[in-house]
Formats: sequence, C-alpha cells, structure tokens
Amino acid sequence: MSRLADLPNTMGMLLCGLWQALGGALLQLLKVSGIMFLALVLLAFTRVPFDAHRWLGMAAGECSSAPTLIVVLGGSGMPSGPELLRLHRAAEVAGEWPNAALAVVHPGDPAALQAMIFELELRGVHRSRIVPVNEGDNTRAQALAVARLLAGQQARLALVTAPENMYRSVLAFRKAGLSEVSGVPAWDHAMYHEFDYGHREIGGKGWVPDVSDAPGLRYTWWNYLKLEVTVLREGAAIAYYGLNGWI
Repeated sequence: MSRLADLPNTMGMLLCGLWQALGGALLQLLKVSGIMFLALVLLAFTRVPFDAHRWLGMAAGECSSAPTLIVVLGGSGMPSGPELLRLHRAAEVAGEWPNAALAVVHPGDPAALQAMIFELELRGVHRSRIVPVNEGDNTRAQALAVARLLAGQQARLALVTAPENMYRSVLAFRKAGLSEVSGVPAWDHAMYHEFDYGHREIGGKGWVPDVSDAPGLRYTWWNYLKLEVTVLREGAAIAYYGLNGWI
C-alpha cells in the first residue's frame, strides 16, 4: 500500500524532471511555430501564394505544339472538383489537337476510370482515342506505367494535371525516360466580380464588423491561406521525390 501511495509523488518528480529537460526546447518550438503562423497569416495579404502556385504550374514548361499523346493524371476520385477540372481541360486540348490519343491514368476502382472516360466522351472526345491505364498509385508509378504503355516509342506528351502538381509530374515523367513532356495545367478560373453588398440593406447587424466592401478580406485572403498550404505540401512532395531520385 505504501508503494501505491508514493506513486503520485514519483510520477510528479518524473514529470518535473522531464519538463526541466525538455521545457526550454518546447518553449522554443512554440515560439518558432507562432512566428511561422504569423508569417503565413501576413503573407496571405500579398501576391506571394498566388505567384508560387502559378510557378508550380508553369515552371516545367507548358505545351505549345501538337502532342502525340495527351496524358490525364487522376487520383482525386470521380466525380470530384479536381478530377472534373482536369477532364474539362483535357477535352479542350483534345479538341485543339484532334490527332492526339488520350491516356487516362487512374488507380483503384475501374468504375472511377470508366466514369472519367465517359466524362471525356460527354465533352466530345471519341472513345477510340482514349486508352485507359488502371494503375499508378503515385506520380512516379503513373510515369512508369505510361512509359511501359509506350514501350520505348518516341512520343510528345501533353500532361494534364493540377497546377500545383505539374512541376513534379513533368520532372517525374522525364525521369522515367519520357523526354518530350510538357504541361497542360488545369487552372480554375476566378470570377471577376466585385462582390460588394449593402451590409445594412440586407439586414446586417450594426454591432457586427461591416466587410461588405472588402471582398479581398472575405475571399482572397482565405483563398491565399489555402494556397499556402497547397504550396507547402507540394514543396514537401518535391523534396521527397528528389531524395528518392524520382525527379
């Protein structure tokens, strides 16, 4: 019983010792985290997140001449916003270059791949042009799958994927031995509208801050915060691919 009675005191001593050993490091970590968070909040008031995201979409080179194969990279689920946006852009490119075939790359459930193909058909792409590739659990695996599909043939590829993934994707395909690869980023398009409204006219409370004439604060700032997360995540993926020698 005496040993059980001493247990709280022993645990308290251990915790105090642990705090003395690690407390300084934890405080420093909290300070650094706070500074980083504040920097990201302030950075969202600038163009930097937008420009960084745009760089990821364009830095590897955009497609400017007729490809022999348009490659649509999937993986976001079907239907989903990112997938439908890629398919919309792929159908546009297929219309611009009617002699190019399309490889639709999507892992997992074949039903999702068939839904992607059906979406392309709805947008005017003939089924005979479409080659399904039901494999590729990451961009490296997708690049190797397309390389096997071509089996050493010389082909000019137009790669359709999300802008934030484009730089890494093009480099991964080149690393897989497909030298003639350029990007077709599936940009979303902003709605060019002021979005001002009358705060009091639509029943806004007088004690609530009036941001009716500040769409940048209501929309742009939040969108740029999300872009920061997207860019940071992609930066980590680029570093990981670099360490593995995949790009």
